[in-house]
Amino acid sequence: MATLVTIIVFILFLSAILTGGYNKELMDRFRSHWLWDWITTVDHKKIGIMYGIGGGFFFILGGIEALLIRTQLFYPNNDFIVGRAFNELLTMHGTTMIFFVAMPLLFALMNMIVPLQIGARDVAFPFLNAMGLWFFIAGGILMNLSWLFGNAPDAGWTNYVPIAANEYSAGTGIDYYVLGLQISGFGTLMSGINFLATIINMRTEGMSFLRMPLFTWTSFISSALILFGFPPLTAGLFLIMFERLFGANFFDVAAGGNPIIWEHLFWIFGHPEVYIVVLPAFGIMSEVISTFSKKRLFGYTSMVFATILIGFLGFMVWAHHMFTVGMGPVANSIFAIATMTIAVPTGIKVFNWLFTMWGGKIRFTTAMLYAVGFIPTFVMGGVTGVMLSTPPGDYQYHDSYFVVAHFHYVLIGGTVFGILAGFYYWWPKIFGYKLNEKLGKWNFWLFFIGFHLTFLIQHFIGLFGMPRRVFTYQPEDGLTLINQISTVGAYMMAVATILFVVNVIYSYRHRVPVGNDPWDGRTLEWSIPSPAPFYNFAQLPKVRALDAFWHEKMKGNKEMEPAEPLGPIHMPSNNHLPIVIVLGFFISGLGFVFRSNEVGALGLIFAFLMMFVRSFEKDHGYHVETDEVEKVEKGVKA
Repeated sequence: MATLVTIIVFILFLSAILTGGYNKELMDRFRSHWLWDWITTVDHKKIGIMYGIGGGFFFILGGIEALLIRTQLFYPNNDFIVGRAFNELLTMHGTTMIFFVAMPLLFALMNMIVPLQIGARDVAFPFLNAMGLWFFIAGGILMNLSWLFGNAPDAGWTNYVPIAANEYSAGTGIDYYVLGLQISGFGTLMSGINFLATIINMRTEGMSFLRMPLFTWTSFISSALILFGFPPLTAGLFLIMFERLFGANFFDVAAGGNPIIWEHLFWIFGHPEVYIVVLPAFGIMSEVISTFSKKRLFGYTSMVFATILIGFLGFMVWAHHMFTVGMGPVANSIFAIATMTIAVPTGIKVFNWLFTMWGGKIRFTTAMLYAVGFIPTFVMGGVTGVMLSTPPGDYQYHDSYFVVAHFHYVLIGGTVFGILAGFYYWWPKIFGYKLNEKLGKWNFWLFFIGFHLTFLIQHFIGLFGMPRRVFTYQPEDGLTLINQISTVGAYMMAVATILFVVNVIYSYRHRVPVGNDPWDGRTLEWSIPSPAPFYNFAQLPKVRALDAFWHEKMKGNKEMEPAEPLGPIHMPSNNHLPIVIVLGFFISGLGFVFRSNEVGALGLIFAFLMMFVRSFEKDHGYHVETDEVEKVEKGVKA
């Protein structure tokens, strides 16, 4: 009966969408509202801002989960959060931070900055870009609905089988994980394809590959890794979905399955994923260090080829997560050597950043502080990674807090430091005013000290024998004080995060327009007004050298030389179908989670029907006429 009611309500909703609503006057009024403009936007800058808001929300959620974990471990034999509830917190924290924080926050910066850096007016596929955003939001919401319905995923963020099978994880918890990640993964794949097409095809005149800024290069390689890394994860998720929902036996040893298949599929995605989120952070650091050292990036060409090599080698190291599985000495040796090799191009980058700063006129802005703090922090994460790359050592470190410390040094010390540097650096370009530098420096020092207090000491917790994923320990283990220090550090990071939010609010209330080039920047985004007009460039710029805008300033030119005469600009129209299509997938996912195959199928039918409707759309965008462009340009310059 409940299923029938759901189907009837859904059909009524479908009718309302297709007919434009029951009340045309009300719908017309809503369509003129600012909220409708944001919901239906295909503007890459607005989509980037929404990625930032979504990623920020999940960052707070994942941070709260981390604080609850550390609070439980503050005392031995604590019973604050134990058993299944602790496993749920652990799983949701890891999954949220990887899939719903690091990636969307990087997509936020990529959306807002990459088209500006290559001299483009938009991305290659604006409609696909909007769908990618809504898929991320739908996947994140679906997964976190598990908290509301009292059955969150509890098999760890890696979701190993057979722990994730129905026999050991009964209920709907793992289904939220499987379907939430599938839905958000569709959006990630779309975004990766979109940025590849954008960077290859939409570079302005003179912007050759070896004149692209490093952030654009790293975004390009990261998008290529997404294209090849996410399909194995999607395949693995489909296998688990069919096993849990429809009784397949891909991982059941008794029925001829093999649980190691999941480990291979997951880590073929999982290790490139590290570089998917770290490489754009490398690009951000390169931009920040070059700008605030007032020097061209040292060894630009070697940095580009090191980035490509990291991307290539990233697919040859996944089984170092599986040294203890029993693959044998030959396989372990091959993956150990490949893992050690990847340290070489990473080392090239570190030395190039140091040589860029050497002899430069360094300005220690908040963004530069994050960049300078990033270098030793990431090096420490890299050194422990090399330690873990040796199979005999890994046998000792495996599944201990030493591994937890290592990957947090890489993912926070690398990715999160990079994201925060990027926001402080590009905030004036995105919104037209700076974040407060005094609050920013307090934010940096609290976060930096809190981070090292939290995770540096976890190396020793691991070496002293504490396994990861345990919710308690004994007083006689001698781990109480160092666990307490780690928890205090986590709360310092929480205070720093609150301070960042305070900074955003304070800076907005006391905002002062800063013009197009507040940092004396080097790349194309600093040549246009802040915030950028909706069409980005009135005339596409002509690039004549690496660091194109800096080159023009050194020649005595205040503006870029145009590559075209001033004329009408073609722009894409807003569209409501991306969110409507994603809504179908969301309802389908919810239906399958609750084992209602009828609702699941109905959601898919609705989504594909909306795709069919989209294929007949005749809206090819609109043109901004020359007189309107001139009017906007005069307004932003005034």
